[in-house]
Amino acid sequence: MALLNVFEKSTTTAILKRLEKLKGDTVPQWGKMNAAQMLAHLNVNYDITYGKKEVNNNAFKRFMFKLFLKSAVVSEKPYRKNGGTAPYFIIKGDRNFEEEKAKLINYIKMTEEKGAAFFEGKESSAFGALTSKEWSNQFYKHMDHHFQQFGI
Repeated sequence: MALLNVFEKSTTTAILKRLEKLKGDTVPQWGKMNAAQMLAHLNVNYDITYGKKEVNNNAFKRFMFKLFLKSAVVSEKPYRKNGGTAPYFIIKGDRNFEEEKAKLINYIKMTEEKGAAFFEGKESSAFGALTSKEWSNQFYKHMDHHFQQFGI
Protein backbone atom coordinates (compact mmCIF):
# COMPACT_ATOMS: atom_id res chain seq x y z
CA MET A 1 0.00 0.00 0.00
CA ALA A 2 1.54 3.30 -1.06
CA LEU A 3 0.98 6.09 1.43
CA LEU A 4 0.25 9.65 0.40
CA ASN A 5 3.15 12.10 0.47
CA VAL A 6 2.67 14.78 3.15
CA PHE A 7 4.95 17.14 1.23
CA GLU A 8 2.47 17.39 -1.66
CA LYS A 9 -0.36 19.95 -1.77
CA SER A 10 -2.88 17.30 -2.89
CA THR A 11 -2.17 15.27 0.25
CA THR A 12 -2.52 18.30 2.50
CA THR A 13 -5.86 19.08 0.85
CA ALA A 14 -7.07 15.49 1.31
CA ILE A 15 -5.98 15.39 4.97
CA LEU A 16 -7.64 18.72 5.77
CA LYS A 17 -10.83 17.62 4.02
CA ARG A 18 -10.96 14.53 6.24
CA LEU A 19 -10.13 16.56 9.34
CA GLU A 20 -13.06 18.91 8.67
CA LYS A 21 -15.39 15.93 9.17
CA LEU A 22 -14.16 15.48 12.75
CA LYS A 23 -16.31 17.07 15.43
CA GLY A 24 -15.65 17.43 19.14
CA ASP A 25 -18.29 14.82 19.91
CA THR A 26 -17.23 12.29 17.26
CA VAL A 27 -17.09 8.89 18.96
CA PRO A 28 -14.11 6.62 18.27
CA GLN A 29 -14.67 3.17 16.80
CA TRP A 30 -11.98 1.80 19.14
CA GLY A 31 -9.60 3.06 21.81
CA LYS A 32 -9.90 5.33 24.84
CA MET A 33 -9.23 8.83 23.51
CA ASN A 34 -11.92 11.35 22.70
CA ALA A 35 -11.59 13.55 19.60
CA ALA A 36 -9.74 16.40 21.34
CA GLN A 37 -7.30 14.00 22.99
CA MET A 38 -6.66 12.31 19.64
CA LEU A 39 -5.78 15.65 18.06
CA ALA A 40 -3.47 16.45 20.99
CA HIS A 41 -1.92 12.99 20.56
CA LEU A 42 -1.23 13.70 16.87
CA ASN A 43 0.25 17.07 17.79
CA VAL A 44 2.82 15.44 20.10
CA ASN A 45 4.60 13.97 17.07
CA TYR A 46 4.89 17.40 15.47
CA ASP A 47 5.80 19.06 18.80
CA ILE A 48 8.76 16.68 19.10
CA THR A 49 9.72 16.99 15.42
CA TYR A 50 9.73 20.79 15.54
CA GLY A 51 11.47 21.04 18.92
CA LYS A 52 8.47 22.26 20.93
CA LYS A 53 8.58 19.16 23.14
CA GLU A 54 11.77 17.48 24.20
CA VAL A 55 12.09 13.78 24.87
CA ASN A 56 15.20 12.23 26.27
CA ASN A 57 15.80 8.95 24.53
CA ASN A 58 19.19 7.73 25.68
CA ALA A 59 21.48 5.74 23.38
CA PHE A 60 20.13 2.39 24.58
CA LYS A 61 16.49 3.42 24.01
CA ARG A 62 17.32 4.74 20.55
CA PHE A 63 19.09 1.50 19.71
CA MET A 64 16.08 -0.53 20.86
CA PHE A 65 13.63 1.75 19.03
CA LYS A 66 15.64 1.44 15.81
CA LEU A 67 15.93 -2.31 16.20
CA PHE A 68 12.35 -3.15 17.15
CA LEU A 69 10.07 -0.23 16.26
CA LYS A 70 11.50 1.81 13.40
CA SER A 71 10.31 -0.43 10.58
CA ALA A 72 6.78 -0.58 12.03
CA VAL A 73 6.62 3.20 12.36
CA VAL A 74 8.16 4.35 9.07
CA SER A 75 7.06 1.55 6.74
CA GLU A 76 3.91 1.62 4.65
CA LYS A 77 2.30 -1.17 6.70
CA PRO A 78 -0.70 0.16 8.68
CA TYR A 79 -0.74 0.24 12.47
CA ARG A 80 -2.89 -2.29 14.24
CA LYS A 81 -5.80 -1.18 16.37
CA ASN A 82 -5.11 -0.58 20.08
CA GLY A 83 -1.35 -0.83 19.61
CA GLY A 84 1.02 0.47 22.25
CA THR A 85 2.50 3.95 22.32
CA ALA A 86 5.34 5.73 24.08
CA PRO A 87 4.36 7.31 27.42
CA TYR A 88 4.87 10.86 26.12
CA PHE A 89 2.16 10.25 23.47
CA ILE A 90 -0.48 9.34 26.07
CA ILE A 91 -2.93 12.19 26.51
CA LYS A 92 -4.84 12.44 29.77
CA GLY A 93 -7.33 15.03 30.87
CA ASP A 94 -9.45 17.46 28.92
CA ARG A 95 -8.18 19.24 25.83
CA ASN A 96 -9.70 22.06 23.83
CA PHE A 97 -10.89 20.53 20.55
CA GLU A 98 -10.73 23.72 18.48
CA GLU A 99 -7.26 24.67 19.76
CA GLU A 100 -5.85 21.20 19.10
CA LYS A 101 -7.45 21.11 15.65
CA ALA A 102 -6.03 24.53 14.71
CA LYS A 103 -2.59 23.49 15.96
CA LEU A 104 -2.71 20.29 13.89
CA ILE A 105 -3.82 22.18 10.77
CA ASN A 106 -0.87 24.56 11.19
CA TYR A 107 1.56 21.66 11.58
CA ILE A 108 0.18 19.87 8.51
CA LYS A 109 0.55 23.01 6.40
CA MET A 110 4.01 23.80 7.80
CA THR A 111 5.23 20.29 7.02
CA GLU A 112 4.08 20.56 3.41
CA GLU A 113 5.68 24.01 3.10
CA LYS A 114 9.02 22.89 4.54
CA GLY A 115 9.02 20.08 2.01
CA ALA A 116 10.90 16.85 1.50
CA ALA A 117 14.34 18.51 1.28
CA PHE A 118 13.99 19.88 4.83
CA PHE A 119 13.23 16.39 6.17
CA GLU A 120 15.80 14.41 4.16
CA GLY A 121 18.28 13.11 6.75
CA LYS A 122 16.57 15.00 9.60
CA GLU A 123 17.14 13.37 12.98
CA SER A 124 14.26 11.70 14.76
CA SER A 125 14.50 11.65 18.56
CA ALA A 126 13.67 7.93 18.49
CA PHE A 127 15.18 6.57 15.28
CA GLY A 128 18.06 8.80 14.23
CA ALA A 129 18.29 10.15 10.69
CA LEU A 130 15.28 9.37 8.49
CA THR A 131 14.69 9.83 4.79
CA SER A 132 11.99 12.26 3.71
CA LYS A 133 9.90 9.24 2.63
CA GLU A 134 10.19 7.74 6.12
CA TRP A 135 9.15 11.07 7.66
CA SER A 136 6.21 11.32 5.28
CA ASN A 137 5.18 7.71 5.96
CA GLN A 138 5.19 8.11 9.72
CA PHE A 139 3.30 11.44 9.65
CA TYR A 140 0.65 10.23 7.20
CA LYS A 141 0.29 6.73 8.62
CA HIS A 142 -0.20 8.04 12.15
CA MET A 143 -2.88 10.53 11.07
CA ASP A 144 -4.62 8.02 8.82
CA HIS A 145 -4.70 5.46 11.64
CA HIS A 146 -6.42 7.87 14.02
CA PHE A 147 -8.68 9.31 11.34
CA GLN A 148 -9.89 5.76 10.70
CA GLN A 149 -10.33 5.33 14.45
CA PHE A 150 -12.80 8.23 14.35
CA GLY A 151 -14.42 7.20 11.06
CA ILE A 152 -13.09 10.12 9.01
